[in-house]
Parts: sequence; structure tokens; C-alpha cells
Amino acid sequence: MNSYLWYLKFLILVSLLLIPLSSSASPLNQESQAIESLLNRLDAKKPSSSVQESAAKGVLHRLLPSHLSSFEFNIITKDVCGGSNCFRIGNYKSSSRDSAEILIQGTTAIEITSGLHWYLKYWCGAHVSWDKTGGAQLASVPKPGSLPPVKNEGVIIKRSVPWNYYQNVVTSSYSYVWWDWERWEKEIDWMALQGINLPLAFTGQESIWQKVFSEFNITKKDLDDFFGGPAFLAWARMGNLHGWGGPLTQNWLNRQLILQKQILTRMVELGMTPVLPSFSGNVPAALKTIFPSANITRLGDWNTVDGDPRWCCTYLLNPSDPLFIKIGEAFIKQQIKEYGDVTNIYSCDTFNENSPPSSDPTYISSLGSAVYKAMSKVDKEAVWLMQGWLFYSDSSFWKPLQMKALLHSVPFGKMIVLDLFADVKPIWKSSSQFYGTPYIWCMLHNFGGNIEMYGILDAVASGPIDARISKNSTMIGVGMCMEGIEQNPVVYELMPEMAFRSDALQLEDWLITYSRRRYGKAVKQVETAWKILHHTIYNCTDGIADHNTDYIVKFPDWDPLLSSKFETSEVNQMQKVVEIPRTRRFLFHEKSSSLPRPHLWYNTRDVLRVLKLLLDAGNELSGSLTYRYDLVDLTRQSLSKLANQVYLNAIAAFRDGDAEALSVHSGKFLQLIKDIDKLLAADDNFLLGTWLESAKKLAVNANELKLYEWNARTQVTMWYDNKKNVQSQLHDYANKFWSGLLEGYYLPRASVYFTRLLKSLKENKDFKLEEWREEWIAFSNKWQAGREVYPVKAQGDALVIAKDLYRKYFT
Repeated sequence: MNSYLWYLKFLILVSLLLIPLSSSASPLNQESQAIESLLNRLDAKKPSSSVQESAAKGVLHRLLPSHLSSFEFNIITKDVCGGSNCFRIGNYKSSSRDSAEILIQGTTAIEITSGLHWYLKYWCGAHVSWDKTGGAQLASVPKPGSLPPVKNEGVIIKRSVPWNYYQNVVTSSYSYVWWDWERWEKEIDWMALQGINLPLAFTGQESIWQKVFSEFNITKKDLDDFFGGPAFLAWARMGNLHGWGGPLTQNWLNRQLILQKQILTRMVELGMTPVLPSFSGNVPAALKTIFPSANITRLGDWNTVDGDPRWCCTYLLNPSDPLFIKIGEAFIKQQIKEYGDVTNIYSCDTFNENSPPSSDPTYISSLGSAVYKAMSKVDKEAVWLMQGWLFYSDSSFWKPLQMKALLHSVPFGKMIVLDLFADVKPIWKSSSQFYGTPYIWCMLHNFGGNIEMYGILDAVASGPIDARISKNSTMIGVGMCMEGIEQNPVVYELMPEMAFRSDALQLEDWLITYSRRRYGKAVKQVETAWKILHHTIYNCTDGIADHNTDYIVKFPDWDPLLSSKFETSEVNQMQKVVEIPRTRRFLFHEKSSSLPRPHLWYNTRDVLRVLKLLLDAGNELSGSLTYRYDLVDLTRQSLSKLANQVYLNAIAAFRDGDAEALSVHSGKFLQLIKDIDKLLAADDNFLLGTWLESAKKLAVNANELKLYEWNARTQVTMWYDNKKNVQSQLHDYANKFWSGLLEGYYLPRASVYFTRLLKSLKENKDFKLEEWREEWIAFSNKWQAGREVYPVKAQGDALVIAKDLYRKYFT
């Protein structure tokens, strides 16, 4: 019997090794058949042509109500486009004087809205971005009756890949957490214009879980310890923590479920395929008591300061346990009951930052099979969408055998992998196209919702095309998987457009048209500025994930005298990047004896030239909100990078025993914080008050008001738990350059530090690092629980302030 089991394992191992070889005879044919079958099934779920056309008209009405009669929208079949999804833009032919001018046809409503956006961009010179990044520039769109005609018989634009995916599992906490339907409606409109047809839809799942777990005798009190607070739900869902920031009120659960139904209804009307959550094995602690024989293990610590059991060490139900499939089945059933049959695609990341207990390929294959069975037992056509992040972050575990075991544990075509970090660390290249598994080329780009001008435009413009045309490619889509949105609008216009690009993009030319569209006119200085930005800020090629750790927003926790080596030099030499550990979401674990170095990948002198060019264009563009946003953002970044060097100068002065120089440099550092705060206060898009008031707006009683505001304040500062003299391991992970946060939080922290540093120097005493920690941590905890009100409207003229600051610091 033992020899038989050994032989069986041997055959499985051999088959795993041979699968890619045996399937390589017709991988493209096999893949295309499986994906085509999936697309046909999903097409059958889409609403009628009239519903989709009406939904597309709704997008137009909200974007450009004056032109509602200028466009005619029609749904067409894929046969028109050779079997692909596409849109067609042409002139509307009618003898009536009052008829539409432009006809936009598409295979779905999303194709129609994509065509509308394409026409507005490339015929009318318009631009659409998030409101918080300057909003839409529509002044260049001619009046009704004067729209530019399309030459000849029009144009047809096909999708080069079927899918355009959107969202990260944590975006719901860093960006969407306080949204109401009004804000969600704007986001779905933006998604529709960008051609996004595969969005994650995670809102309200706690309400589903409450109903499901009640079937297994889990009470509301049990769930109070299981769910995280509103701003920390993403990590509770992933099993990283429990209870932190909670408990959730019944009002929250009910309202989020209503909101999710509104979201899904609109997504489906527009022809999108929403990706719903599924069961990953994360369970309440009470389940272990109710089912004592179940295979439930307690996971290890995830970034607490001392393993506090109130939120540390969640419970995972092993996928091999029969209870796993029962709970997973119940969850899918409840979603279908609440939402209807809206999708076949489900997201699950059981092994994301949680390695399986065994590396045995046979065991891993059985786990993957069980995860999929929990989905497919209810939805026979279920497709498992999985983040491929684990193959990068835990590459020491996920070797080829283990990867193949997981990827091949489900029928071909029933799993899609997100190559989450393909813009920097593409896994498809090192895994033989995920060993034949269909995948989506994704851009990660942002961490913690930080505000920093950054990008890799060349990789975005070429990476998806290179992947698609590579030998035996299994790429079936492009995606945006940022942790936080509403930043770097140029990146988020280019990336979704790649779903419609089949050939190499001339990026220099594209950026010239982008600058004209974004600001509404051609300005020579601005076009020159964007050429430089392309090769500096938006050309990060060092392979480092950009997480803003500038000293203002992530003030170092260290004693300068404990470091054995500290050299002063130019900022471009001092601020060397540090390779970020491949674990736990790019966390920096500071040591008191080492100084973290902020990420700097470009020559700051070149960027100061860009700033001067933008300032010189102020007379022509002062009325443009998009211009003002970009100017404020670039000025902020330039001043922040200067503050990094000023900080280093202050530390050098302390180590040299020069009290006068320390006083000068630390004073300049603090003044920079004040000046940046003043600059940001002059733009509605950089205000702490907006974030806090959106949280408070959702509250229906005093308890919720207090809880929601604490959640909002804590996420952007301390983030997680701390002790009296030990700060959170995640402090400043979600830092923000927001007016109010700089002067109200970052400034006092730095001020206390430098005051103590200067005092120790003058009195010839050791710097008391522990005392500073206690003082600022106590301040932070008080601020997190604070209720002071911050402005929600801009004050001052950002252009005037930016000019003054440029003269003050850079001339």
C-alpha cells in the first residue's frame, strides 16, 4: 500500500512536470477555446441592447449634458469586428437638421463609452481624469452642431485583449471606504470611459458573511471580533488581522449591502463583468469552538507590536476540510440570492502572504482543487481569479513545482492569474507564461494611497504589447492594481488605453497630445516640461517599488549617534534606494541604528527645470484646474525632496556637534512643512478635511461618528497598534501629503524630535530616543482620537503661492 501511494505521488509529480510540454503542442488553441467559451457565457448574462444603450447615454448625460443629442449610440454584434469586442466611430447620416452628429457603435455599452472617450480625446482634444486630480477638461469640445466629423467611413478600434481589469483588494480601504453612491457613480462612469470591463466588486461582503455565518451558529458578537473597522476591512478579509478598528455596526452592514447592489446594477447595465469575492478560509475564532474537529489553524503574527490577541493571529480553515466547501458553497449561494446571476468570476487569495503548511506539490494541488470546488459546486462555470503576488513576495516557497501544482489544480480556463507587479517584476517571463495559465498583465504602481509623482511610462506603453506577442503567450488582459487611486493621472490614462492598442505606441507624441488635452491648449513650455517628465519622474527603471518615505511624511525613528557611519553629500548620492523585502506588502522595518533612505530615481535639477517651465505657463493656463493640480503636485514633490536633504544636513550638524547649524537646518525643515501645508491648502484636492468629513458623513449616531473618524485618522497615521514607546510597524504606510495632516500631525512630530535633539546637544547629554518616542506616540494617539475640524475648501491662490515658494527655495 505504501509503495502504491509512493508510485501515485511519483506519477503526479511527473505529470506536473510534463503538463506544459504536452500542452505546448496547441497552447494557443486550447487557451483561445477556453477563453472564448468563457466570454460567450458572460455575454449571455449581459442585459439587452436597449438597457446597455441607455446606460451609455447616462454616462454621456453626466459627463457632457449639453451634447446629449449630438451622439447616437448603438450596440452591434462581434461579427462586425471579426469576433472581437470593438467600437466604431462614424458620422451620423441623416437629413434632419436636429439629428445627431456622431454615431458610436460598440459590442457592449463599455465599448460605446470607450468609443465616446476616444472621440472626445482624439477628435475634440478633451481630457477626463478623477475630480481629485483636476477633473475633466471639456472646454475644447466644440458646441453642439459643430463637432468634428470623422473622415471617410469612420474608424473601428478593436480590443487587443478581452479584459481590462481594475482594482486591488486593498483599494476598497485606502480609497473607497467612505464613498456614497454619488461618488461611486462617478467612479463607474470613469471606469466606463476608460474601457474597464472586469472590475473588482468587494463592497458589502461583510453583510453576506453575517448571513452565511449565522447558518453555522456564529453570532453578531462573534463577528464583532472577526470583522475589522471600516478603514481596515481589506486586511480583515485577507486574514491579516481581526477586530482592529471595529466593531462594525448593523447600520454599516446594511448600508454597504445596499450600496453594493447599486454598484453591481450599474456595472451590469454597462456590460461590465464584476468580480465577486469567494471564500478563502478566513474564519471567526468561534468556529473552532462550534466545530472542534475542524482543521482550523491559527496563523502567525502580522505586524502587531507584541502579538496582542485582540487583533493578532487569525484563524484559517484548511481547504482540505469538508467544512471549507460547505462554507464556500453557502457564500456563493448567498451572493447569487442577493445580487442575481451577474458573474462567473470570483476572486480568492487563500495563499497570499499565507504559505501552505506543506510544499508537497500533491498537497498544494489538493488545496487548490478544494478552493475551486467551493466556488464551482454552486456555479458550475466558476472561474477563479487569483493574484499572482505570492509568486513574487514568497518566491522562496513557490518554486516551479509548487506553482504548477497550484496553477494546474483546476481545469484549464477555470483560473486567471493577475500578474500584479508586471510593470516592475513581471512573473510571466520567469514562469513560462504561468505554465500555460491565462493571465492579466497588471500595473501595481501605488502603495498605501501615497501621494508621489512616479511612473514607468515606457514599461506601461510597451510591456503589455511585448507580453501579448511573446511566444506561446497566455495573456488575456491588462489591469490596474494600485493600492490607492486619485494620483498620477497620466499613468491612469495610458494604462487602460493599452487594452485597445495592438501596435507599439509613440510615447513622445502621445505625451504631447496628452498635455494639450489635459490643459485645453498647446503651450510650448508645457510640452517641453512633459518631455522632461517622461525621462525623469515618469521613467523609474531601478526596479524598486515606489512607496513614499520622504522624511516629512515618514519621519525616521532613530538615534543619529547610534549609527556608526553617516556621510554628508549631495541628495542624489545620499538617498540611495534600499531593496525592499519581498514580504508583507513592502514594509520598512526601521532599526534605531540605521537611517531609511527615501526613494529617489531622477535628477532633481531636471525636475526643477520642469517646475520653472510650468510656472512660466501660468499666465496662459491659470484658469485650468488640471494645470493647477499638476503645478501644486510638482511643487509639493520638489519641496519634499529638498526637505530630505535639509533633514540630512540637520543630522550631520548634530553629529558634528554644531548646535547653530542644527538650529538652522531643523528650522528650515519645519518651515518647509509649513510652506507645503500652505501650498496644499490652496487646492481642494489636497485637504485632510475632505477625508475626515466623508467618513463622518456616513455616521448616523455619535458612536459611529467617533468610530469612523478614529478609523480615518488612524489609517493615514499610526495605522496599527502601538505601545507606550513602540510605534506601529505600519506607521505612515498610508501617509498623505494633505494640508492639515502636515501642520497638524507631521509638524509637531518633527518639532518635538528636533527640539530634543538640540537640547541634548546644548546640554551635552545623550539624546533620549525612548523619551521622544513616548512623547510623540502619546501625541499621535491623542490626535487619532481627536475631533478638531479641518477645512474642506481651498484657501489662497495656489499659483501665487507656488511662485513665491519657487523664489524662496530654488532661485
